[in-house]
Amino acid sequence: MKGSTAKWSVLGIVTALTVTACAQGSGGGTADATFDKDAAIGAGEVSIMGFSSGDEIASTRFDLAKKAVEPATIKNSEGELDMQAFLSANAAGNAPDIVYLKRDQIGDLANLGAIMPLTQCVAGEEIAIDDFEQAALGQVTFDDTVYGIPEFNQVQLTMANTDLLAAAGLTVDDVNGSDWSRIEAAATAMNVVDGTTLKTIGYDPKIPEFFPLWVKAAGGDLISDDGRTAQIDTPEALAALELGVGILENEGGWGKVKALRDSADFFGKGNQFATGELGAMNMEQWYVNVLNDVTPEIPLAVVPFVSQETGDPISMATGSAWAIPSKSDNPEAACRFLRVMTESDSWYAAAKARFDARTAEGKPFTGLLTGNDVADDKIREDFVKPSGDAKWDAAVEATYEANDHLFYSPANPADVAFKKAWQGAVNRAIGGEQEPAPALAQAQKEAQEALDAAWAKREG
Repeated sequence: MKGSTAKWSVLGIVTALTVTACAQGSGGGTADATFDKDAAIGAGEVSIMGFSSGDEIASTRFDLAKKAVEPATIKNSEGELDMQAFLSANAAGNAPDIVYLKRDQIGDLANLGAIMPLTQCVAGEEIAIDDFEQAALGQVTFDDTVYGIPEFNQVQLTMANTDLLAAAGLTVDDVNGSDWSRIEAAATAMNVVDGTTLKTIGYDPKIPEFFPLWVKAAGGDLISDDGRTAQIDTPEALAALELGVGILENEGGWGKVKALRDSADFFGKGNQFATGELGAMNMEQWYVNVLNDVTPEIPLAVVPFVSQETGDPISMATGSAWAIPSKSDNPEAACRFLRVMTESDSWYAAAKARFDARTAEGKPFTGLLTGNDVADDKIREDFVKPSGDAKWDAAVEATYEANDHLFYSPANPADVAFKKAWQGAVNRAIGGEQEPAPALAQAQKEAQEALDAAWAKREG
């Protein structure tokens, strides 16, 4: 069932949204804001921080959103959000009107009061909040209040070099996550070392990045559903970290694996699958499009990652979101911009632009996960067509299947410190500075102290 492992009900969020159009003292320029979908937007400038409008998926929607806020004009500072620059500007009373950020940054900023609750924005602009993917919406919901509008959804897939699998007498089932002992054996079988030089990484567990995915696949979570209790030193987390450390050690150590990983022409024709320098790994679905563009003939299999605990596909929801700073000078225009950027019609127009461009180039449309379920379904129905190449069609199917089996980590008021704690533990363990158990124990202490302090300050 769609979103069956998500930790938040859309019904609960919709119920929590009050049907009122007047912002209630959210601070700065938003205190007297009135949100009304049918009201005209006044002239002025709407500034954005953290967004890049480079490809057709971004530019198509961006043009629609700019038109929707006329006669106001948009000033966009291209590039990823500089958090320190944003917080400094906010403190100085010079905040942008809109920020584009990672969803796992929402909790910290909401707790700091740096971004406004979107309850009235959603109600006044009639944002179709129940159209959004449950896990994506859960990530932007802090203390039972929506603080961001989700955009895109990233899922993780197992990608493998079928030639290397076959040469080792293996299939993709040996590396799809369903049996960790088979992954370990496959990693060893496909690993190639010439003297002291690592030539082929048998299996890249992609840690620390995907450590929460491995923990979930073992039946655990790094944090409780209410975002208050760290669960970093559990048996499930220890099993996941020991697996990753063991694989990397057997392949020559983290230093050699990282060096070969970093030397790859990741976005080009010399990528690791094309050169035979990688047997298998987990990776976000957008990499399918990259590989199809630059090396369409590579020997590749793409399948969903499978939970060892349940035997079902599993994926960790990640992605971006739009938020409105609490000191925005033009929150009404900002809210309308958010609505148009993320509504299903805008996504559909953007997907059509990409479909047309890929068709003109003789390339298949490899799907699009927008974070908006209504848009995803319509885009898949109208634009995802058989390509004539079974491996790419299977990769697209795997993408959508993974998106049907999501989990997420809830927003909390110590998001940054919490993530730093568990990533630090993984890095110390794979780097040989600590054994897995004490590394996780240290992270557990650090993370829980950060959570306790943040919640206490918020509620004190």
